[in-house]
This record gives sequence, C-alpha cells and structure tokens, in this order.
Amino acid sequence: MEKSARAVVVMGVSGAGKTSVAQDLAARLGWTFVEGDKLHPQANIEKMAHGTPLNDDDRWPWLDLIGAELSASTSRGESIVATCSSLKVSYRERLRTAAGGTLYFVFLNGSEELLSVRMGERQGHFMPTSLLQSQLATLESPEGEPGVVTVDIDASIDVIVDRAISELENLWNAPSGQADRP
Repeated sequence: MEKSARAVVVMGVSGAGKTSVAQDLAARLGWTFVEGDKLHPQANIEKMAHGTPLNDDDRWPWLDLIGAELSASTSRGESIVATCSSLKVSYRERLRTAAGGTLYFVFLNGSEELLSVRMGERQGHFMPTSLLQSQLATLESPEGEPGVVTVDIDASIDVIVDRAISELENLWNAPSGQADRP
C-alpha cells in the first residue's frame, strides 16, 4: 500500500448509515468512494431480499471483491472509503489482508431500536428489517481492534462524520508505531 494512500471501511449492521456516512466522509476527504453492497453477487441480494441471512460461504467472494477494490485504489496511490458490514473478526481480517496494508475501520454503533427505525424508513433497499436480529447476532464488536474507531449513530450525518474524521486523524497523527493500537 502506498504510504500516502489510506483505506477506510465504514462498517456496522444494516441501518447504521454506512452509505450516507461513507459518501460524506469520502467527499470531505476527497477520496474515492465504493459502495460495498453494489459488489454483492445477485444471488446474495436475492437471498437477503427473501429474508434469508447470508452465511460465510456467501460472504467470502463478496469480501474478496471489496478487498480487491481497496488494494487496487491504494496501489494507484488513491485513498478510498468503502462500505462493508464487516460483522465478524474473520471478515475484517480478510479485508485487512486483501488491502495489503493498514486498513482503518469506522464502526457505526447504535441501539437495536434506532437501527430498526432507520431500516423501516428506508426506501428501495434489498435488506428487510427482519434480518436485523441475525446481523446483530452475527456482529463481533471491533472495539479494541487496531485501526478501529467507534462512532455512535445517534446524531446527524454531519456530526457522525465530524466524529469519524476526528477519531481517524487521532490514529493517523499518533506517534509512529502507535497508529494501529486501540
């Protein structure tokens, strides 16, 4: 990974606001934006649309596609923000390996009630509210992992992005060797 290029994944369960936050974060930083959901194979989208949770075998090829996007962007010296639920440690590790260097995560954390309300308000998204429980059950919190910042979603998008940038800058500006420590 180019030293000047950085990669950030905005993660969390469905309804956390990954797309809105990642788009705004990328725009403010002047970075490339990739919507991870657009990289799902059609079979995954259909499965979720019918209320069936994805399993690891469904997710591995999708994670590899996101990882390839991260690696390609940083290899060109371009910083990137991507969305990906990244629910398990093994998923985040796969993305870290694929990125080819330090990968940062912005974990959008919120209450089940708020997430449910947000999912219910969405229009035209393939993920039904009924799958929120399975996502919450699958989530292995990234808090305490290297390169992860946690931002509570009980705020406006502007405030969430402000907090994310501030926390990321704290990591990026940490003394050498400490940037990836929690």
